[in-house]
Amino acid sequence: MTQPSRIPPTSSGNYRVLRTVPTYAEAQQIVDALSDEGFPVEHVRVVGTGLRSVEQVTGRMTNGKAALYGMASGAWLGLFVGLLLGLFTVGGWLSVVLWGVALGAVWGLVFGLVGHAATGGRRDFRSVQGLEADAYDILVNAEHIDDAAARLTGGGSTA
Repeated sequence: MTQPSRIPPTSSGNYRVLRTVPTYAEAQQIVDALSDEGFPVEHVRVVGTGLRSVEQVTGRMTNGKAALYGMASGAWLGLFVGLLLGLFTVGGWLSVVLWGVALGAVWGLVFGLVGHAATGGRRDFRSVQGLEADAYDILVNAEHIDDAAARLTGGGSTA
């Protein structure tokens, strides 16, 4: 079994830290500034350090909400299937589309309720997950670190 690498295997090289910033937006601004100065940004990496998983609870999940969300997603799927089948219908394509939406909504409602009931009350909330970093290192290939530093400080290219 292989262990995950901290450095992508497709990009080898010796990288040095150019700057460390607290937000990803600041890291993007630095890379954008290097790009605007004509620096070859393919030699740059942005690496998040101190990663942690964050889950933001967005609300309570009830049977009614599970049914409503299921019905809505089923209706969208039914619309797609109805439109697809409607392409091959000679007359009354609108009724095919509407039946697709209606049947999709009903089945979505049923599956939404069944799916929520299957959790047995162990997860009665909705949430979104993401990764956050404490800081972001802007790494530059060691061969280009002096050039990048000079361009960031306004000194231009050293090559």
